Amino acid sequence: MTAPNQYIKSDSLIFKPGDVDLSKSPLRNGLNNPTFVLGAFNPGLCRLPNGNLLIMVRVAEALVDAVFDDKAHCIRWDEKKGFSAEGWNLDEVEMTDPRKFRISAYAFPVYALTSLSWLLPVELNEDGSEVKQIHYDKAIAPQYSSQEYGIEDPRISFIDGRYYMTTCCVSSERHSTMLYVSNDGLYYTSLGIVLDHQNKDMLLFEGKINNSYYALTRPMGECYFASSHENLYHPGAAIHLASSPDLVHWKPSDKPFLRARRSSLSNVKIGGGTPPILTPNGWLMLYHGVENKSEVGYYKTFWALLDRNDPSIIKYLSDEKPVLEAAPALTTSISNQIYLTDVVFTTGIAEHGNNFIIASGELDLACRITIIDKKYFTNAIV
Repeated sequence: MTAPNQYIKSDSLIFKPGDVDLSKSPLRNGLNNPTFVLGAFNPGLCRLPNGNLLIMVRVAEALVDAVFDDKAHCIRWDEKKGFSAEGWNLDEVEMTDPRKFRISAYAFPVYALTSLSWLLPVELNEDGSEVKQIHYDKAIAPQYSSQEYGIEDPRISFIDGRYYMTTCCVSSERHSTMLYVSNDGLYYTSLGIVLDHQNKDMLLFEGKINNSYYALTRPMGECYFASSHENLYHPGAAIHLASSPDLVHWKPSDKPFLRARRSSLSNVKIGGGTPPILTPNGWLMLYHGVENKSEVGYYKTFWALLDRNDPSIIKYLSDEKPVLEAAPALTTSISNQIYLTDVVFTTGIAEHGNNFIIASGELDLACRITIIDKKYFTNAIV
């Protein structure tokens, strides 16, 4: 644990698993099995036209008992049945993690999830310190086969007067990224799949650059190849750039962008956190770096500043001292629900006077709101 950040003005959990009313869950459409909220976390963030903030919360709803009748069960959605629990014989699976199990019949990794994620819009006051309204009527649930196992990790960008939200869709057919759009920040409609490979962190820049839209992406692979001993970077998952004329059709950059440096704390992988926002000094982006300290890893939040006219140019990189890391004091009241440690996953940023409001998922369990002075970033680059 690093020393406390003196620029942080407030830091708290704003939304927890117990704040979700499961009687209003979309899973009630077909699923009769008892469920609980495994986590309400990784929220997209935007400011609404009325000045309030909105967090789009990922709700991971899990089976209370995933194993019964000598079978391991997952939650699935399909167009005909709606939501249902489907089982595999116990001798056909490997189940070391209560959140998922592996199907033994395949030589390559094939998993089923004991939870399914859907998105819940939660309106906060202007500084994110109070919940004003939970919009169950505007929840986003699976409606396409590409969302068979749920919708995860929304990120919201405000571009040209409209709200655009990227989400991760999980299914047996593919991992994909789907784009949603809204005129009011509350009600979203789908524009369809924009990336059809496993890509957990697609973040849209909040504005055009040289008449093109830009995005950070983080493609994943089943394996990676070793870099040379002299190479400054680790192999593995990294952040890359893509550009588009219309936010739907994307061209990946030919050059690599932001990779995990061997000298940094991120020795497993890195991935995008907040959609890049334009500041007087360039595009500010917060991202997560993962340190190899456990099976899941130690997730921390770092930051970089990109050139306003050419985002492939990294003007400043802070990958040795985290902006945020997991804060055990925040989760004391819900310690009985903790199933992971050492994870903060930052997903949204909004301006508030001289401060930034940062939204994160804490321990894949709850939503964390941090208010930090803008001087934390400006003073670093002087």
